[in-house]
Amino acid sequence: MNATQEKLKLQLEQAIVAAFGADFAGLDPILVPASNPKFGDYQANVALSLSKKKGLQPRAIAAAIVDKLDVSEICEAPEIAGPGFINLKLKTAYLEAQLNAIQADSRLGVPAAKTPKREIVDFSSPNIAKEMHVGHLRSTIIGDSIARILEFQGHDVLRLNHVGDWGTQFGMLIAYLREVYPDALTTANALDIGDLVSFYRKAKLRFDTDAVFQETARQEVVRLQAGAEDTLHAWKLLCEQSRREFQIIYELLDIKLTERGESFYNSLLSGVVEDLEKSGLLVENQGAKCVFLEGFTNREGEPLPLIVQKSDGGYNYATTDLASLRYRIQQDQAKRIIYVTDAGQGNHFAQFFQVARKAGWIPDDVELVHVPFGLVLGEDGKKLKTRSGDTVRLRDLLDEAVSRAHADLKTRLQEEERQETEEFINEVARVVGISAVKYADLSQNRTSNYIFSYDKMLDFKGNTAPYMLYAYARIQGISRKGDINFKELGNNAILLEHETELALAKYLLQLDEIISSVGQDLLPNRLCEYLYELSKKFNQFYDRNQGVQVLEAEEPQRTSRLILCDLTARTLKLGLSLLGIQVLERM
Repeated sequence: MNATQEKLKLQLEQAIVAAFGADFAGLDPILVPASNPKFGDYQANVALSLSKKKGLQPRAIAAAIVDKLDVSEICEAPEIAGPGFINLKLKTAYLEAQLNAIQADSRLGVPAAKTPKREIVDFSSPNIAKEMHVGHLRSTIIGDSIARILEFQGHDVLRLNHVGDWGTQFGMLIAYLREVYPDALTTANALDIGDLVSFYRKAKLRFDTDAVFQETARQEVVRLQAGAEDTLHAWKLLCEQSRREFQIIYELLDIKLTERGESFYNSLLSGVVEDLEKSGLLVENQGAKCVFLEGFTNREGEPLPLIVQKSDGGYNYATTDLASLRYRIQQDQAKRIIYVTDAGQGNHFAQFFQVARKAGWIPDDVELVHVPFGLVLGEDGKKLKTRSGDTVRLRDLLDEAVSRAHADLKTRLQEEERQETEEFINEVARVVGISAVKYADLSQNRTSNYIFSYDKMLDFKGNTAPYMLYAYARIQGISRKGDINFKELGNNAILLEHETELALAKYLLQLDEIISSVGQDLLPNRLCEYLYELSKKFNQFYDRNQGVQVLEAEEPQRTSRLILCDLTARTLKLGLSLLGIQVLERM
């Protein structure tokens, strides 16, 4: 009810001016949703702050405002409570009219952005020659959800996968493979991803302990940067091998990305250093070219530098990130650039953002946002690991979720003595398993760590994907049981009589403000909380003992309640789709 709140805010602002004069034009009426439904739907708290300026009691201030306030089309007569709170209760007729208006709207009353922007969401970002692991889960899922929400709002979103596909690790890996498995550098698919990862680990161990091998690896990096044909060919094969494995994960998670790895910006790195030099920001320190930062110090309390060119002439992550930032502003014309990475990289982003601002590369109309997230923990409260202490492969984690969902479904079918095809069982297990992992992650405040638990995320009770999917499927069950085609209900009038109908209606009309807030604050858990509360409101509405009859009701209540069911299902489907979650017609 974002539009409703805006209308009420405008009316309150006008009433304040009418009561106390033009000097108070534009004063915030401090209008917020009521904390307790018994006080109404909205509460204006401006009287308390205004009383100090006017030297009057807050209740007298509130009374003066209410005397000039005309909200009769939207609300019941305003009431003053406590020390001067102005309580506003929406009229039933107004709620009915709002619901009737969104029936035929595919966007369910959520407006598109008035001024769409070019936005970049940088997320996932695995490294070549390494398998995606649990550490990539949050970036991939959170980034996708943010991109979906911004796209739904009408923004022009570029989803970028900043893959680690360049640098010293390639010289190290290619040098090692030349010795132990040269076919991998000339023949496509000579290795699977597991073998490639194993070779990478061995190459890293050798690099850390063998000075001669270190030099050989560095020479391979030089050859790669110089475009040596055999080294470049080997690099392309290794990238393609990893890319295919990444794509399996992305298809399983229904993730769409445009890959633009570190190598894409390689030719732009020298220009970054040259421009920083021209701007007078570069300082040579122990042979390296650096920019000293404000607000960052080392252990000795000395200013901390951001190195943009190493003493050996090489570049690092910061140089690449600066080059990519400039490209995204100048070439991609982005107005907001969103980086979805773990909270541990917070300092890195603050540092290179500062350098870019000092260099004058960030126009006033461009916003840079680091979206940090916490760790995925095991049930022991420590970083999630396998029993052997290794990082959990993302593919294994997802497969296990689907496997458990499959076993749970088979058990339920036996208990209910239901017969379903293997195709149905496999599809439901896939959707429930993947959705459970996604929702468990997105329902947490992303800034916090969370404990990964298959049992909790697959539970049909509580704030979980199965609970949400069941609420949607339950509504489709009403349709099947009553042989109702929701699309054929037309634009029949909605009538709100029972308290559970009113509670559900008010919640349905909050979708626009929830999506608006998530698009701004980039906290998908707020959408999860909304969908969970909506599901609970629907279950209370449909509850046989405390709710209302639907299929058994007389007309016009029957059709009205069926429309409420349909609006709930459509809202759940839309909301879940913005989280990257597919619904099920039957479970």
